[in-house]
Amino acid sequence: MNPAKHSHEDHMSGVTKTTKKVKYSDIKLNYKIWLESDTGNGILGDGKWLLLKAIAKEGSLTAATEALNLSYRKTWNNLKKIEKMLGFPILEKTRGGKDGGSTALTAEGKKLVRTFDKFHSDFDEKINKAFEKFLKELTV
Repeated sequence: MNPAKHSHEDHMSGVTKTTKKVKYSDIKLNYKIWLESDTGNGILGDGKWLLLKAIAKEGSLTAATEALNLSYRKTWNNLKKIEKMLGFPILEKTRGGKDGGSTALTAEGKKLVRTFDKFHSDFDEKINKAFEKFLKELTV
């Protein structure tokens, strides 16, 4: 499942995006999971989660932003905001030299990704079962 970000307005305007009649069997589920502070500031969602996984895989923020087609500066600033909100570093950055720099997840960053992986997996399973039930009830 590739969750997609949609606002309420997207769902309402989605009717105009397709003019052909849709069968129940053609309906697909899209959703996005994100965590936010009590003041509504986004902390971690599908996009930043995938970014952190890419940093862990690539060992480089530059390589991760290039792979995901993201702006380095904007991404760096967003990651710093997350660290400030959480109150701990999630990245360890080593400046370049003859071998180039590197970026890795801290122990807390790895824990955040690992627990969000598990949470996402559990949620995906539950929401997909609920969606299957929803479709089944429509066709009865």
